[in-house]
Amino acid sequence: MADFHPDVKLAFSVTRELRHRIAEVRERADAIVARRPSPSGLVIPEVDATGRLRDLFLAPGTCDRFDNHELVADIMAAIIESTEDAQRQYRFAMHDPDSRQRPISEIVREWRAEGDPGQQVPNFGKVEE
Repeated sequence: MADFHPDVKLAFSVTRELRHRIAEVRERADAIVARRPSPSGLVIPEVDATGRLRDLFLAPGTCDRFDNHELVADIMAAIIESTEDAQRQYRFAMHDPDSRQRPISEIVREWRAEGDPGQQVPNFGKVEE
């Protein structure tokens, strides 16, 4: 294999790290699901972090208890509340101080400051591939 310039090796390493970080953020976002009941308690929507309605649970007899407008109002109230809850969960998950990683720019700046041309490119704490 050809020997790459240290800056090219660094670019490969940073790209790999960014892919890992993006995948981790997507996994955290995909895990968020909100299920808040309607005011009547007969409707429970399932909404994800993007606000997409994934499922809608209706208690038996719900459609018979309400007229069309009341049923729509009950369903929409539950969807709106579930969407707000999913957004709240998303904000907490994305701003969790325990899940924050060290900025890549800081790691690169330290690596460049060492100045040794033969030094190992930072691997961001990951095992070499």
